[in-house]
Amino acid sequence: MQVFRLGLPSMAHLLKAGRSALWVSRTRFNPPVFLMRGFDMSAPIVQKTIVSDKALAECRGLKARPHRRFACAKLEGTYAITRGARMEAYKQEFIKFMVESDVLKFGSFTLKSGRQSPFFMNAGAYVTGYQLKKLGEYYAQAIHDNFGDDFDVLFGPAYKGIPLAVVTAIAYHELYGKEVKYCCDRKEAKDHGADKGNLLGYEPQDGDRVVMVEDVTTSGKSIDETYPKVKAAADVEIKGLIVSLNRMEVGKGGVTTAQKEIEAKYGFPVASIVSMAEVVETLYNHEIDGKVVIDDELKAAIDAYYEQYGARE
Repeated sequence: MQVFRLGLPSMAHLLKAGRSALWVSRTRFNPPVFLMRGFDMSAPIVQKTIVSDKALAECRGLKARPHRRFACAKLEGTYAITRGARMEAYKQEFIKFMVESDVLKFGSFTLKSGRQSPFFMNAGAYVTGYQLKKLGEYYAQAIHDNFGDDFDVLFGPAYKGIPLAVVTAIAYHELYGKEVKYCCDRKEAKDHGADKGNLLGYEPQDGDRVVMVEDVTTSGKSIDETYPKVKAAADVEIKGLIVSLNRMEVGKGGVTTAQKEIEAKYGFPVASIVSMAEVVETLYNHEIDGKVVIDDELKAAIDAYYEQYGARE
């Protein structure tokens, strides 16, 4: 891996950047730098092959020939993307990933709250090794972008939060070189063996900094159940909660979203990889695998749902 300090790109370069193998690394001692990884990107937004570290290094070398200077400048501009532009492409990729993995569905679904929803997200549908690997990477990037590296433990509420915590811990080590531990709760406390109790995995210690991971938060009920367990285990600091999708509908209070209600109640930030507004913006009248995912009829159903249950924020 190579690290490049690049100048701010032009708007034209930002529009061309699309999806890339870059992300922002922030430390307390250094300004943002762009790290270039050499992995393949599936279904890139731009149709140009992503160049290797070697090609970019040659461009930045003193021996680059005069006739290649324009191409090199274009190359640097393409990859010198800001955090905002990179996140936009990254969110679009995640939305497409949810649809292709049959995790984000559209139709008519009865939620636990009793509401009839035109969409439903089920993280339990991530079942293959590839899907779980990619999912962990998306969560790791979202945590890194929203909360930074100042945490020690990933906590996933049972049951769907258990694999989320595991794959995110693996991905965080792979992407950022940081060892984080995973911890989950048990629905029923274990009363025998060396690992008895109501927690699974790492046992939190006083002073640990914890990020909680969930698939989606509609009412905040799971956090109400698991937060006391985590705080009872040790004197830990909850750095935040990350979810896949912000449904953007009213929580139990009937005014603001469940995410905002959790923030107000417990005092830690809640972030999502994408919001439902971003999902609609990305998929409305756009095709995935040759099929329009959200057409005019479905868009009208979603609009009607939010007219009734949307948060007034």
